[in-house]
Amino acid sequence: MDALSLEQVYALLAPGPVVFLTTCRDARAHLMVLNWHMMVDVAPPYIACVVPQGDPSFSALRSTRDCVIAVPSADLSQTVAALARGVPPGGDPFAAASLTPAAAESVTSPLVTECFVNLECRVTDTRLVSQYNLFILEVMKAWHDPAQGWPATIRPRLAAPAPAAGNSATASSAP
Repeated sequence: MDALSLEQVYALLAPGPVVFLTTCRDARAHLMVLNWHMMVDVAPPYIACVVPQGDPSFSALRSTRDCVIAVPSADLSQTVAALARGVPPGGDPFAAASLTPAAAESVTSPLVTECFVNLECRVTDTRLVSQYNLFILEVMKAWHDPAQGWPATIRPRLAAPAPAAGNSATASSAP
């Protein structure tokens, strides 16, 4: 067996599809790519998610205690990749990603109209935020766009490590 770098463990165990997380604070909408989330309970649905402290969505989520998790189809993979690379400071992430915000029913955070599913969520537990940036969310309202059906989603992928310098062996393919 070959040793695997610890930085690659995440992609092996990533729990679900890549999603967008929207928040809104002081009338300013935020949009980020969220890779780490998991279901905690089914009825009512609870989701755990980790939001990086440096992202504007972290402070918005912590103060407003609401968000939307929007599920993009695989057709939006280039949009997701571009947004993951970042938005200029002060820039509008929706405009930068050519995505359309829409009013939600039970939260102030916007829906993403291009996504086939949007989940309006409220923060119900912040006990692990200080230590792990982990929020527990309760889904308050779920939306599906029937015109989009149930398309394939985007899954995190483990990239094959580059061969060591001077090593002519080819790296094994990613799972």
